[in-house]
Amino acid sequence: MAEAADIQGTCPSPARRWLLRAGALLAGAPLLAGLCQLPAAPAADAVGRTSAKAASESRTVAVALDSFSPAVPTDGDTVTVSGTVTNKGKETITDAEVDLHVGPELTTRSDIDSAARNTGYVPGADGTEVGGDHTQVFPRLIPGVPERFSISVPVDDLDLGDDGVYQLGVSLTGETAAQPWGRVLGFQRTFLPWQPDEAKPKTKTTFLWPLISTARVTAETGSNEQQTPVFLDDDLAEEIAPGGRLAQMLALGKDLDVTWVIDPDLLASVDAMTRGYEVQDGDDTRPGRQQAVAKQWLAELQKAVAGKEVVALPFADPDLASLAHNGTDVTGSLSQYKAATDVAALTVESILHVKPSTDFAWPVEGAVDPSIVKVATSAGADRVIARSDSLKETGGLPYTPSAARPIGGGTTAVVADARLSTAFEGDLTRASASTLAVQRFLAQSLALNLQTGKQRSIVVAPQRMPTASQARAMAEAITALQGGTWTQAQELTTAAEAEPDPEATTDVPPASSYPRALRKQELPREAFEQIARTQAKLDDFKVILTFPSRVVTPFGRAINREMSTSWHGRPAEARGYRDGVEDYLKDLTEQVKLVQKSETKLSGRSATIPVSVQNNLVQGVDHLVLRLTSTSPTRLEIGGDAYYEQPVSVSGGHSQSVKFATSANANGRVAVVAQLFTKDGKPYGEAVQFDVKVTEITATVMLVIGGGVLLLVLAGFRMYTQRKRAAARAAEAESQDRDGTTADADRPAGTPENPDAPEGRSEEESATRAGAGDPEQPSDPLPDTAAESADPSGTGERVDR
Repeated sequence: MAEAADIQGTCPSPARRWLLRAGALLAGAPLLAGLCQLPAAPAADAVGRTSAKAASESRTVAVALDSFSPAVPTDGDTVTVSGTVTNKGKETITDAEVDLHVGPELTTRSDIDSAARNTGYVPGADGTEVGGDHTQVFPRLIPGVPERFSISVPVDDLDLGDDGVYQLGVSLTGETAAQPWGRVLGFQRTFLPWQPDEAKPKTKTTFLWPLISTARVTAETGSNEQQTPVFLDDDLAEEIAPGGRLAQMLALGKDLDVTWVIDPDLLASVDAMTRGYEVQDGDDTRPGRQQAVAKQWLAELQKAVAGKEVVALPFADPDLASLAHNGTDVTGSLSQYKAATDVAALTVESILHVKPSTDFAWPVEGAVDPSIVKVATSAGADRVIARSDSLKETGGLPYTPSAARPIGGGTTAVVADARLSTAFEGDLTRASASTLAVQRFLAQSLALNLQTGKQRSIVVAPQRMPTASQARAMAEAITALQGGTWTQAQELTTAAEAEPDPEATTDVPPASSYPRALRKQELPREAFEQIARTQAKLDDFKVILTFPSRVVTPFGRAINREMSTSWHGRPAEARGYRDGVEDYLKDLTEQVKLVQKSETKLSGRSATIPVSVQNNLVQGVDHLVLRLTSTSPTRLEIGGDAYYEQPVSVSGGHSQSVKFATSANANGRVAVVAQLFTKDGKPYGEAVQFDVKVTEITATVMLVIGGGVLLLVLAGFRMYTQRKRAAARAAEAESQDRDGTTADADRPAGTPENPDAPEGRSEEESATRAGAGDPEQPSDPLPDTAAESADPSGTGERVDR
């Protein structure tokens, strides 16, 4: 009975009561079960329920671990686990109790993976209850109502053994009216890394901290005087504003010992915002108003990266896999990648005032094959950031080797650890998910360190664009890791230069092993063909501009953005962006054009034809040639031949008329074609065709014109003779006055004063009539004297005849 009393004294816990019942039935001792004065035991077949049944039943209550502190405990610490329990069933749970379970040590990284995949309670495998005072009781758990719990346990009470990773579980036991016996109704497991003393050696760990965003700046920056950039939207302003994703990445990363991996396009975009920008709004644009936010973010980033390692990706982070698989056969694609690489260092250095490393290439998700490696190194990068689930170990190594691997041709693959690199993917907005991700990451890191006594260099390359919640979890894990006892921080360049493990694989996987899911998300060949087409149009356009850099630079960067990894898995958005760039370039080129002409009429054997060139750009155009071509040179020649060319130069916002000499050989209508060409002979813009109607000059017309000319000559001769006779008479009269004689003295008696006057008319009358318009008199009266004729004064300008 004393033994029974001792057993009875151990029965306050529902979980213990269930275990006692099971033990009593198995031992065939009904009296032992009755000593605790418990309800009737379940049927014998319930005792033999399978682990699957127990696991299913343990999902009745959702157990969420919202915090685990400290993440890496050491001697003398107290571990506190907090969270919530929520009854997901339909019945109220009574006599509920939250307990901690310490499971066995997980000696391999695979063991950690297996434990993380288990979602239910596994009797025996999930360890024993800590018990004692380290529990929390809930008399009732109403369905759907979460209840908070917090349990603190000194590390000494956990009875941990050697250094290693231990499974730590949180269980909820209770009973319902339908099944009035205690059992595990909810269970959640996590991991407790235990390394109280300094490890020897420590693992050197490099953590990449990516600052990358989606391509957002359009090509619309080259047609106005201010070159104000136009953004697709204002989402980047939200990302860099306080509380935004990139703002949190910056705030978290500045206190961490990490390697910053930066897309220069992000820096250039934010820098452009500081000076004023526009945002697309339907078919129009509106002013962007986040200049102050942009200036603050850049200023804080400059402080954060000072003295830190910065790796610059090629401008706009080109999609290496898409380029390697679909773009290398398209002329000019590799040149675009080279251009994006060349501009990267200058962009980062001019904005952040640090000299970045540019010899790293980072394929999407670290997946590689021979073609990706070839493209990655084509622009000068001799280090490729791969991942261990792509460059897999084939030699059966019992440990994870260092990251650096020589893969031939002077190229080094820096192989990031897949487990650590993918630890923070998925939805981590809930605190419970974030906490589990952090503890699993730390557990994998410690397990890796314990694999061997060799010191290794490990690289962690997380997803390119972590969410704000993922970034917070990453920062929490890095803080705990760098405060732990088994790792030390290391820069990426140092990791790449570390001595490679001779046993590690150096074989790049074949193209057939490249993940199909990633292939489906790549840019298609048509994308690179469109990029090449846009580049060709830009090349033809820039040669006519007086300031080509105003257009070449923004369009060149926009073409880089068309190849961005940010379009991975977003085909519609990627196509829309490419179409926008191409359409805008087309609009600009059409601002330089020939003015349409209607039918032109030529009256004569030769004439000139004007053709106008209009330039609606802000800047001037030059190096253009205008060619005018006759479709029937036997009837109409231009410049003495079938066509004639003249150079064209037009200032911005003006038009220029160009004249062409023509000669007609026959009358009628002839079609003429005007076409602009660049100086290298490529047609520019649309041709303009118009008709020229030639009217030939006939013999009759020439006779009429000749007769008119003859009449004008005869009239002039008559006027001349009349003036000559009048001048002679005036001279005779002046001579008579000098001799002292008069006309009356010499005239015979009875002779009229004016022998030319009609009979019966006086000389005065005759003179009056002559001055009134007698046809015998000159039309213009003569001056009285030579002196008067020489006087230039008068009421009007003197005209020499």
